[in-house]
Amino acid sequence: MLKKIVKRDGRIVPFDREKITFAVLQAAVSVGGRDREAAVRVTDDVIGMLEKRKTRESYLTVEEVQDLVEKALIERGHAKTAKAYIVYRYEHSLKRVGKKSLVYSADNIPYFKLWEALSWAVDHDFVTLKQIADTTQEGNFLSLIRASEEFYRNELNRAAEKLLQRLGKIRMMIIAGPSSSGKTTTVIKIGERLKDKGYNLVPINVDNYFLDLDEHPRDSRGDYDFETPQALDLAHINEDLIRLLEGKTIDIPYYNFKTGKCEGSSGEMKIQERDIILIDSLHGLYPDMTAGIPDDKKFKLYIETLSQVKNCNHHFIRWADIRLLRRMLRDMQFRNYSPKQTIRHWHYVRRSELRYIVPRLREADVIVNSFLAFELPIMKHRLGRYFPEFIKDFKDDPDRADAYERALRVQEIFKEIPAWKDEQVVPDDSLLREFIGGSMYKY
Repeated sequence: MLKKIVKRDGRIVPFDREKITFAVLQAAVSVGGRDREAAVRVTDDVIGMLEKRKTRESYLTVEEVQDLVEKALIERGHAKTAKAYIVYRYEHSLKRVGKKSLVYSADNIPYFKLWEALSWAVDHDFVTLKQIADTTQEGNFLSLIRASEEFYRNELNRAAEKLLQRLGKIRMMIIAGPSSSGKTTTVIKIGERLKDKGYNLVPINVDNYFLDLDEHPRDSRGDYDFETPQALDLAHINEDLIRLLEGKTIDIPYYNFKTGKCEGSSGEMKIQERDIILIDSLHGLYPDMTAGIPDDKKFKLYIETLSQVKNCNHHFIRWADIRLLRRMLRDMQFRNYSPKQTIRHWHYVRRSELRYIVPRLREADVIVNSFLAFELPIMKHRLGRYFPEFIKDFKDDPDRADAYERALRVQEIFKEIPAWKDEQVVPDDSLLREFIGGSMYKY
């Protein structure tokens, strides 16, 4: 009876041993382990215990399998991995019953920034999707663009002012935030303000420090989980940053994303007196990345799409859904990655964000809100046709339940707003150009 398993919602689905191996390996990676063979051995132990169970005439349950995974990990002496697996499992149980997460609590919500966003939306009559739709349909889309761009510009000015107050002491600027929040454009614009003061942002591309792809966990459908900070060689990054601040020259590795391997060198790097090292990374605030650098030498900026727009049911649209649409556009435009591939992979993105990125928000020196109220009608024009297909394809697939729920939510947003086709009205220096293309900046 190892052919089927009963999920928590009562559905009976095919049993897949690779899911056990994948879950164990993910837990191991989170504590620094990468031995797939060890994960396979744990899986073999679990399968062996399942085959000896007394109630073999009944189907397995998810809880039963997870209990045995914990047991096998502990018996093999993988205490740290067992703890990570238990915590992750407990996190999901809290989420299912709507209780507070261990790592994502109300303390991480930037209430003052939300108040600013809501106040702006009220002042400009952009509180609801209907108001955005009315503005678009009444021929006032350009005014929506102007107001949105002015809001983002003011966000940038406040962030830059805080940074400029600490010039002379700061040697490193970290910009962090979840996927597709607009980090790259924000960095460029902050850099312009620094250059006016005689300082330069010197980027170190931490993507070149990725571990080889075969060291990342891969699920049963072949999708790699490379969204965690442990996908990077954190010790190497930290060591090179320390050497740079000591005035030494470092050799930056080169990561070939086509082969998924580190191959040789990207060149040497050394910083000057008025250079500020830039770390533009999802996981820039993850402690291990810059552990050797004193906090007073770092300026930490966090960015997020802090929308305060409500749908027809008076629910706020989710920030992550806005960023999902941005990432779809970027993946299509620049990475030859289809919208379906993006939404299928998104649950890995969100899991990593909630565990490794969002909890670091409170450590930031400044928070920038990158939501643009005019972007949704453009998103609908570009992406609207895909979502009915997603809903149809994912509806009866238990492994795509997350993608199905997200597709449904986005489809409901698109039902309330019209599509806007003319992208020429979007300024060429707009943050949105980072995702739709046509920017005056080089990314």
